[in-house]
Amino acid sequence: MESKAEFLQEILNINSKYNTDLIGKAYDKGKDLHDGQLRKSGEPYFIHPINVAIILAQLGMDEATIIGGLLHDVVEDTEYTREQLVSDFGEEIALLVDGVTKLGTIKFESKEEIQAENFRKMFLAMSKDIRVLIIKLADRLHNMRTIEFMKPSKIEEKCKETLEIYAPLASRLGISTVKFELEDIALKYLHPEEFRDLQEKVSLRRSQREATINTVIGEIKESLDDMDLKYEIYGRAKHFYSIYKKMKYQKKQIDEIFDLIAVRIIVDTVKDCYAVLGIVHTMWKPIPGRFKDYIAMPKPNMYQSLHTTVIGDSGEPFEIQIRTHEMHEVAEYGIAAHWKYKEGDTSGNASTDDIKLAWLRQSLEWQKDINDPKVFLETMKMDLFATQVFVFTPRGDVIELPAGSTPLDFTFKIHSAIGCKCVGAKVNGKMVTIDHTLQNGDIVEIVTSANSSGPSVDWLKIAKSSNARNKIRGWLKKENKSDNIDKGKDLLDKSIRKKGYDPALCAKSSYINKAMKAMNFANNDEGFAQLAGGGSLMSKFCNLLFSYYNEDNKIENKTDEAVLEDIKASEAKRQKAAEHRKKESPGVIVKGTDNLMIKLARCCNPVPGDDIVGFITKGRGISVHRKDCSNVTNLPDHEKARFIEVEWEDLKVGKSYDADICIIGSDRKGILSDISRVCEDMDIHLSGVNAKTGRDGTLTMTITLSISSTQEMQKVLRNLRNIEGISQVYRAKA
Repeated sequence: MESKAEFLQEILNINSKYNTDLIGKAYDKGKDLHDGQLRKSGEPYFIHPINVAIILAQLGMDEATIIGGLLHDVVEDTEYTREQLVSDFGEEIALLVDGVTKLGTIKFESKEEIQAENFRKMFLAMSKDIRVLIIKLADRLHNMRTIEFMKPSKIEEKCKETLEIYAPLASRLGISTVKFELEDIALKYLHPEEFRDLQEKVSLRRSQREATINTVIGEIKESLDDMDLKYEIYGRAKHFYSIYKKMKYQKKQIDEIFDLIAVRIIVDTVKDCYAVLGIVHTMWKPIPGRFKDYIAMPKPNMYQSLHTTVIGDSGEPFEIQIRTHEMHEVAEYGIAAHWKYKEGDTSGNASTDDIKLAWLRQSLEWQKDINDPKVFLETMKMDLFATQVFVFTPRGDVIELPAGSTPLDFTFKIHSAIGCKCVGAKVNGKMVTIDHTLQNGDIVEIVTSANSSGPSVDWLKIAKSSNARNKIRGWLKKENKSDNIDKGKDLLDKSIRKKGYDPALCAKSSYINKAMKAMNFANNDEGFAQLAGGGSLMSKFCNLLFSYYNEDNKIENKTDEAVLEDIKASEAKRQKAAEHRKKESPGVIVKGTDNLMIKLARCCNPVPGDDIVGFITKGRGISVHRKDCSNVTNLPDHEKARFIEVEWEDLKVGKSYDADICIIGSDRKGILSDISRVCEDMDIHLSGVNAKTGRDGTLTMTITLSISSTQEMQKVLRNLRNIEGISQVYRAKA
């Protein structure tokens, strides 16, 4: 382990302006607090914070960030409290440390939920100070450098997490040095055989590539020297993970990857960048479609550069990147290169260049109302992995969207009010539908209508950006709030019963109010509306109610066997009630006549709301059919004289009617379970299933449901259509 003097000297070698008194004080405190703790490698634990601090210094961060790196684990892993941290080092340092400290006081149901909540906390801390994330990235980078000392299962988990969260975050912040190293390490341990194979293939032709690069550099130097330009030029090695992704996802061989050989030219001004580009294109033939101007249209992470791929004299393609010195700093260190703290501002405000990180603030703004940590993390992943497409408004303004975006994403990026009235779009002057995929350079004009009914649930499937999806959800939530409140109450009642508890006892208003406050809902209506989504949010809420009830009544948690018995008893009671309902009258009356035997025809199973007709049978009373029943429409004319006018009685609460539903889709494991779950969530009894699978894997199924009305029928049809693998759902005809 480095001594204090060695550590401080290394810090000063990176930046002589650092205040080593403050950093030295943090070194002493961290070393003392972590004394006796060991890493998995057997080394003293404090080696880790030291290396995190050095990485932060290499990124050009300020003293506060370096101190935060030295102390980032003290609150989590020692008896040192946040209050003591504030007293010793101030609120600024405490905020940074708190942002990277994992949660330890709240109980969660699963490991995935814990992870999601930890990331949620980190992202929210970022909204106060982006340095939180940069410390976390440095922390993860050093842990990945020493990951070989962990258990294989832990290595796999951390590597996947790194590729899913941390590397994309580093990319979005423009810190490519961290991004590339994280990806290459993760690849090495997740796919060791592929990594070794890649190393061998790359090294096989290394000498040939180096010779090619040296020749290219020599030729470029001659041309640039003639122009009397100041420049730097060198070859660039492509990172293994970048090669791996292109080979795997683009199905390319290593010889087909153009930028395996690359030359980077750094000049003083933007004008010089384009001048050099002109020279390069006169020397070698550019490959069509391989030129990218990231100077005129920077990436969301602030990256700027000119990229062009040309064919060399030997026939081998190679990439040339051209940028200014400032652009190069940003390309390597991203937000750290724009950090105002380096210039002595310790006010806690990011530099003016931080406005270029609009994606971060937007993401946090869009997701501030998402209470479920898993949903929060998934939407963040969507933002992190989104590649960009650039389109234009009719006035020529550039709008940046995720790749695959539609006019819906465009309109909600412009203004929510326009989005809610959208009925279509014009792309390059031609009318398109709202699900049209936008391409780079498209000119987009939104067509609106005052008569538009506004967003629908289907729009959530069309929209690709988290911005549009969250605004659509917000609109739907606002429009359907009362429905969602009722749904949330019903779902809460069902969830409590499923756990074997009595809602009358566990869902008292005092318990409800207490749980709503504990989960930080603005009010009870807002809480019920949020609970309508079910999932882990509902599970947490129920657990709070159970804990309050059990605490008041000093009741131990029920065993699984007891819960199962309660569920069985409840189901038996429900079935008994259903049998009783079946014995009641069918709910149909014959106009002007009483006391006739009436039965619903099994060939078409009519339900309240269907257009119906009665048929006078011979000796079996009146059979009631749907008017579109084939047994009715195909009757000969002389038999139609036996038709009689019938109508539905006023709908009785709780009364249900059997109806057959036809389902066509692909046969997959769990599809019946998904169908059953839809019925259970809607409190609809599934009384029969008849299914067969064709040779082509097509599943044809007929299910019998207890339906109370045509409205309920339409709702269950919509919900069944949303199940993965189902292509058609319709009412069975006779």
